[in-house]
Amino acid sequence: MAGAVPFFNLAPDLKVSRLCLGTMTFGEQNSLQQSFQLLDEAFDNGINFIDSAEMYPVPQRAETQGRSEGYVGRWIRERRISRDRVVLATKVAGPSGQMTWIRGGPKCLDASNITEAIDNSLLHMRTDYIDLYQIHWPDRYVPMFGETDYDPTRQLCSVPIEEQLQALGRAVEAGKIRYIGLSNETPYGLMKFLQLAKDITGHPKIVSLQNSYNLLCRSFDSGLAECCHHERISLLAYSPLAMGILSGKYLSPSGGPTDARMNLFRGIPRNCRNIWPSSCISCNCLCTETPSCCQCCFWRNQAMAAERGPTCLPGGAASRNS
Repeated sequence: MAGAVPFFNLAPDLKVSRLCLGTMTFGEQNSLQQSFQLLDEAFDNGINFIDSAEMYPVPQRAETQGRSEGYVGRWIRERRISRDRVVLATKVAGPSGQMTWIRGGPKCLDASNITEAIDNSLLHMRTDYIDLYQIHWPDRYVPMFGETDYDPTRQLCSVPIEEQLQALGRAVEAGKIRYIGLSNETPYGLMKFLQLAKDITGHPKIVSLQNSYNLLCRSFDSGLAECCHHERISLLAYSPLAMGILSGKYLSPSGGPTDARMNLFRGIPRNCRNIWPSSCISCNCLCTETPSCCQCCFWRNQAMAAERGPTCLPGGAASRNS
């Protein structure tokens, strides 16, 4: 069913499918052959939008870093797909201090780090340009990846946003990237980027925001939704099934498939409250504890009912093991 997915304009001359294929598992959980199969299936059904990141796959390791981008580039070459038929998005890693194999941490998101990251991604994907280049997470401290409360005592010195915009603007002028986006950002960060891009001639405008959004994580609705609506910024929602939790597969008595992400990689927190503390749903049953609230029992009952036949979760989302 080629062309089954509708399209929209992410930017004036950047038409993308409304579904985007993420490649975070390519090169770790998915082999090269499996990754090609997923890319083939997506492309054959009208998905032209592919998202990656320089740090992928996850869990991140020095031995596999860049493999996801490499798989995508190799797929384009081996399938002989015209470059203009695919929209490639990738991201520069923000400071972490843990991924020492990526520019020493990375330590910061200054101009030199951004420029080096862009050049490396171009090499990994063996392409002349990147359609959408995103800052994976801010250089400054922000609550993210499950955190919701801002702690001002954790604020550190950060690279000025002007410097980041200048580096991205030079890459746009050089033809290395076409558009820029943000990820894991806050209303303050988004509006600050937009303000500086508007005030200073030559700075590229933000066109997208890639944040987590699902039934367990609705923080986008409280402030970012208004910002994106008025500023015409498209939300690229990642983790729509909350790391697979909303499929119900981890709520089965067996704990879910052995090859599911949270069973393969035990370092990933299995308690929903550690991942999305803003959720009103208690999921202690994902751990070894006894369910302690009716909501938790509700989700487990939904999963058990799904094994007997089709059902729907609140809000009309289909319950599936995917």
